[in-house]
Amino acid sequence: MRLAWRNLIQERTRLALSVVGVALPILLILLLQGFLGGMFRQIAAYLENSPGSLVVAQDGVVNLLGATSLLPPEAAAEARQVKGIEAVVPILSQFVILDLHDKKQPVYLIGYDPAIGGGPWQVAEGRGPNADDEMVIDSVLADRHGLHLGDRFKIMDREFTIVGLSQGTTSWMTSFLFVRKTAAEALVRVPGATSFLLISPAAGQDPETARLRLESIPGTQALLKTEMIANDSKLFGRLFSAPIRLMAGIAFLVGTLVVGLVIYTATIERRREYGVLKAIGAPNRVLFGVVTLQALAASVAGSLGGVALAVAAARAIMQLRPQFLIILEPTAAGGAIIAGVSMALLAALLPARIIGKLPPADVFRR
Repeated sequence: MRLAWRNLIQERTRLALSVVGVALPILLILLLQGFLGGMFRQIAAYLENSPGSLVVAQDGVVNLLGATSLLPPEAAAEARQVKGIEAVVPILSQFVILDLHDKKQPVYLIGYDPAIGGGPWQVAEGRGPNADDEMVIDSVLADRHGLHLGDRFKIMDREFTIVGLSQGTTSWMTSFLFVRKTAAEALVRVPGATSFLLISPAAGQDPETARLRLESIPGTQALLKTEMIANDSKLFGRLFSAPIRLMAGIAFLVGTLVVGLVIYTATIERRREYGVLKAIGAPNRVLFGVVTLQALAASVAGSLGGVALAVAAARAIMQLRPQFLIILEPTAAGGAIIAGVSMALLAALLPARIIGKLPPADVFRR
């Protein structure tokens, strides 16, 4: 251990480069994982905060955010007649493209009845809509485009007044807007239209049993909220998680190569010293331990530095770009340390092989 430490601090610039070479890939890995976790949290935000534990959708529709659903006109009334159902909350949802400051901004419009729920779960400023020309807009979207309470702007061909600003209703892909359901019906020009029913089973009623009973409503299908959240996550995860995980894998490989190059160079430069140790009887396991400890020290220091950098970077990114949510779980930090140790072990393989094959007699030939 003492020899490994002396070898490391003898070339402090090289040590610093190896630590940075590990810290930056760990930073990237953590940010990518945090971004992916934040994306899934944002995808599930509406369903996790809306009433009920079941969702009734048009037959064949299994996503909230990834599909358009239109229920039969009598679906809500029939759902209320199903045994074991306590509450039925109809909503009308629609993706809408806004024109804000000459930029196209996709938003997810939710039409709901304020008397029974289905709207914003946290209004930071103002109130919910009381009239069909009022709306609640996401606070991050409003801040990005300089919108304030009392401002008016058009959705399709109708003007709305902003009466509330909601929190937790944004993502890097889209933001939520909330209007009364009757206003949403007028926008899509389908009176009485309903996209989904948010169903609350009665107290003590098994949600799965309630789901099977709801399947009797013609033209619809019922899913557990957890199923629909999983379907939305799978849909968007298929598009984004594979490239993100690929980039994380590349970052891990880069970190391993950086540490490996540093340790390899240090080993080659000290071949004579290692040869002397072998000549005086030092077994290979001792020399292997020296090389491995050097790699471990650099990798662990880099991993800890990468975790600290990731925390700081995540805060800065969310401060500058609030639409991005980066979730750094404690388990991710532990995974970063394990990744750093793995980098060290892999990086030590080639230098260890070189030492293992080093003939002690070579030391005395010069």
